Amino acid sequence: MQSTDKALLDVDLIAAADKAWIKKIGPGIITGAADDDPSGIATYSQAGAQFGFGLLWTIVFTYPLMVAIQLVSARIGQVTGHGLATNIRRHYPGWMLYAIVALLVLANTINIAADIAAMGEALRLLIGGATHWYVVLLGLLSVMLQVFVPYSRYVRFLKWLTLALLAYVATIFVVRIPWTEVLIRTLIPQMAWNSESVTMIVAIFGTTISPYLFFWQASQEVEEQQSEPQTPPLKGAPMQYAQVVLRRIKVDTYIGMGFSNLVAFFIVLTTATTLHAHGVSNIQTSAQAASALRPLAGEFAFLLFSLGIIGTGLLAVPVLAGSAAYAMAGAFRWRNSLELKPSAAKKFYGIIVGSTLAGMAFTFMPIDPIKALFWSAVINGVISVPIMVVMMMMATRPDVMGKLTPSTGLKLTGWLSTAAMAVAVVAMFWTMNM
Repeated sequence: MQSTDKALLDVDLIAAADKAWIKKIGPGIITGAADDDPSGIATYSQAGAQFGFGLLWTIVFTYPLMVAIQLVSARIGQVTGHGLATNIRRHYPGWMLYAIVALLVLANTINIAADIAAMGEALRLLIGGATHWYVVLLGLLSVMLQVFVPYSRYVRFLKWLTLALLAYVATIFVVRIPWTEVLIRTLIPQMAWNSESVTMIVAIFGTTISPYLFFWQASQEVEEQQSEPQTPPLKGAPMQYAQVVLRRIKVDTYIGMGFSNLVAFFIVLTTATTLHAHGVSNIQTSAQAASALRPLAGEFAFLLFSLGIIGTGLLAVPVLAGSAAYAMAGAFRWRNSLELKPSAAKKFYGIIVGSTLAGMAFTFMPIDPIKALFWSAVINGVISVPIMVVMMMMATRPDVMGKLTPSTGLKLTGWLSTAAMAVAVVAMFWTMNM
């Protein structure tokens, strides 16, 4: 009788998952959109301004690599029912975990500072006033949304914010694009291989494949799972149910990373067509890119670019702060969920508040934000390689993943992504010493 009841429960579980899986699309899209944060926009803008169409190929090249590694992180979260930090703690030495988490929190805090500063500057360009006041306002807004709005409602807000990225797609309608040349330069790279171009390629890799995205998407899959208590981790679930969930993860990740790279492509395209074509080749911040667009592409393009900076910043700052909190909570066994009330997860929310406020405070210090962002990229590049190696090793272990280890194709692409990132890190240090 018990086996019959279990079979009926499994059928109901599979039917419910098969019917509602499209509604659960979101973690991959939010993760992909957060990748195009204001500091990322600055990197892509500089690539277009400095090299024209010469680096468009990198956006296409990184897409399958980005998809593979994000799929692996999402699968680990869904299959085990735990985030990356918890899984690393369970299966690898403590020193490795603590070093990775410490560097992640540091890099994320610097990135938060750069993003909030860019948002404040973009708002100043739009309506005037003092940038520092906008930094405080936007930082506090982000903190309050994360702390006081339950995850089930907050995630809807984040999904709507992804539409801010359409501002960068819309800019192609207000600038003239030589599409034939764009297609040729995208498919056939034509550029001088010198220290400047290698440094920019490394920057694009580091912006596109970032550790905070791994931790965020894995944890968001756990959040999705825990939002419905009847849905178990996939490792102990019926195989048919697991296949439905993994299909949802695959579609979600392909769409999310595709959206992210499409927007990155159009940012490079817009700045190449306008700034590079008019001799503007040195862009250090996303707000500077928006300001430079104004006399070249018109008021509407400037408006779209500026609004996009603010919208993507509001999306990215919670992801940066949240991924740091998930990593710390997993490392030290704290309760963690954006669905919990602050009183039930004080340490988890304390990291969210602390990292965001530290990022805000960072913008008031006499520190060059460009150099700070550079060192953030260096830290991200350094820690991404061991994290990706550990993720790939975990994903292929039956004791961690059960029967749900990745397919041969996903394993190969995941290891290729890891190798490409390792080469990028080596190239980064090589260019630093030239």
